[in-house]
Parts: sequence; C-alpha cells; structure tokens
Amino acid sequence: MSLAKNPFIILPLDIKNQQIHLPVLEEKKVELFIKREDLIHPFVSGNKFRKLKYNIQEAENQNKKVLLTFGGAFSNHILATAVAGNLSGYKTIGIIRGDELGNDLEKTLVNNSTLREAHKNGMTFEFVSRAIYRNKSDVEFKNQLKEKFGDFYLIPEGGTNDFAIKGCEEILTNDDVNFDYICTAVGTGGTISGLINASDNHQKIIGFPALKGEFLVDEINQFVQKKNWNLQTNYHFGGYAKYNDALIQFINNFKKETDVLLDPVYTGKMLFGILDLVDKNQFAKNTKILAIHTGGIQGIEGFNQKLKRKGQQIIQ
Repeated sequence: MSLAKNPFIILPLDIKNQQIHLPVLEEKKVELFIKREDLIHPFVSGNKFRKLKYNIQEAENQNKKVLLTFGGAFSNHILATAVAGNLSGYKTIGIIRGDELGNDLEKTLVNNSTLREAHKNGMTFEFVSRAIYRNKSDVEFKNQLKEKFGDFYLIPEGGTNDFAIKGCEEILTNDDVNFDYICTAVGTGGTISGLINASDNHQKIIGFPALKGEFLVDEINQFVQKKNWNLQTNYHFGGYAKYNDALIQFINNFKKETDVLLDPVYTGKMLFGILDLVDKNQFAKNTKILAIHTGGIQGIEGFNQKLKRKGQQIIQ
C-alpha cells in the first residue's frame, strides 16, 4: 500500500487545546489547557497514534507484512497496534503477558474488552508466562518468535523507539509556543522525550510517571539532549494501574466540571498532580500550562470491571 493512501497514516488531525476552568485555577491565576489528542481516533488515540505513525511507515519501507508487539491484557498499545495494523493492511501479533489468559480464549475475550477489540481487528495472540515475558528484549527470545511467526516488524512494548519519538515530536505545534509548561503522563518515556525535543527554549516539560522507580530518567536521557524537564514522582498512586478512591472521585468530578474524561492509569494521575501543584503554589501567577491528553480511554471499561468486582465506585 502506498504511504500516501494509507488510511491510518492520513487520519485527519484537528487537535484543539481546550481551556479548563476550575476554581483553583481562577484563585491561583494559572491558565490550564488540555491538548485533546484523545480525539484523534476511538482506539488509536493520543500518543499511540503518534508512536505508531512512523513505525508503520518504516514497516512499509522494509516491505514487512506483519507487525509484532508486546503488552499486558489491558494494554492500550496492544489494541492500538491491532487497529492501526488493520487499517494499514498488516497482520498483527500480540505477545500478551499472562499465559493463563490463553487457557480459554473465548472466556478471555468475553471478559476483556481490550483483547476482544484487538481480536476483532485481526490480531493473533501468543500468551506467555510472566517469567518468559520478562525476556522480551532478549535476542534468544526474539529468535524464537521469528522461528514461530516468520518475518515481522517488531514494535517494542509501549511503542517507544526512535520512530515513536519522531511521531511524538509532532504533538507540539507553532500554536503552542506561548505555553510556559508542557505536562504529560509518562509510561515508557517516549512521549515526554518527543515533547522535550520539540519544546521551545523557554518552556519546561513536566512528566508524571505512572510507574514507581527512577529508571525512567535513564530511559528518557537516551532520546534527549535538553535539560528543561523533570519528573514529578509523587502522583503514581502506588504504581502502574494502582489507584485509590480519591483518584476515581477526582476523575469523575473532573468529567462533571470540564466534560473531559480521563483514564485512571495515566491522564487522571497527571491532572490530579497538576492541580495539586497549582493548589500548592508551585506555579507562578499568570503561568500558562498545556497538558497533553494521551488517550487511553478505551481501557476504562476493563478498569470498571475490576472496580465493580470490588464493590467500589466506577468511572462515569
């Protein structure tokens, strides 16, 4: 397929910066806008579109016919790869963490909306144990995958590589130069790396990691030269996919007050952190902040299933 005609590559982008009006922002005289990258596509939204765009172009350049990647059972990246591959005419293979999920695939698909949608879009699954999954970067494991699946284009877990960084650099436009701070959630470090590279000299980039640990600094430094960034590590709520009632209540209140839906893994924690820092006077008066909505909304259905099983309030 010609790149110029690839329906995924040429998805129409008309990204708006939506201003957020909340009492704490008025009180502290801070302006907050959200770049609505979540509206790019129902399943390939936000940074997933950005990360996959040039990876799929590279797969085309290498004449590959199959995309292979890695992820957990509720991975936004897994579903985005399946849908983007389907739009672009590629077969897709997902190496999924958790071999127990493969014992009864039909039951798994009934109970897991992420894998169900990926399956609908033609993705083939290979369920592996958590111990084996930890070897996903090893050459021997990759060779075993090649023996089983043949020739494929490999996209890393979370999608982060040089091509992903290139795509994420396109999130910021000339219209964003007036912002003092650019904020983003951080998973594997790809999105913030692209934002750092694309930022203007006067801007500061703040990342809000969804995971615990300091390893992200080294990951990000692989891709950037600038020093105008830092990570706020106090808002992970216990680690990846961890949460508490306060976070869920915040997400629901934010939706009521702004009509912007946040996810509990990434963007909910980021906005909670931004507004907490505003409340604690960490931003000067008349500061302009741009927060990047990196999508992930599709994962709420699966998250709510977990909340219901525990008898807890759900995201509405």
